[in-house]
Amino acid sequence: MNSKLYVGNMSFKTTESDLRNAFGQFGSVTDVYIANDRETGRPRGFAFVTFATEEESKLATEKMNGFDLDGRPLTVNEAKPKEAMGGSRNFSSPNRQPGAFNNRN
Repeated sequence: MNSKLYVGNMSFKTTESDLRNAFGQFGSVTDVYIANDRETGRPRGFAFVTFATEEESKLATEKMNGFDLDGRPLTVNEAKPKEAMGGSRNFSSPNRQPGAFNNRN
């Protein structure tokens, strides 16, 4: 497990300070990033919280997953690296043969 956590299902009014206070009781929070919409600048409802150690992040995950913050039960789990998230869209079928579309009846 790494020391960065994904925090989802957040209230749009939750601030960086709110997250630091809530997660800080489990260890040293080194970074908090709240994702904002590029066009509107409004929060997107999720954040990333980074701890100094993996042990602290594991404890925070256990205690904070499902915790009610600003009226919303948080979803907390280990953050996945961007490339492991499957960000590219591949709409091709693995069973499709090349040229099958043109050869159909």
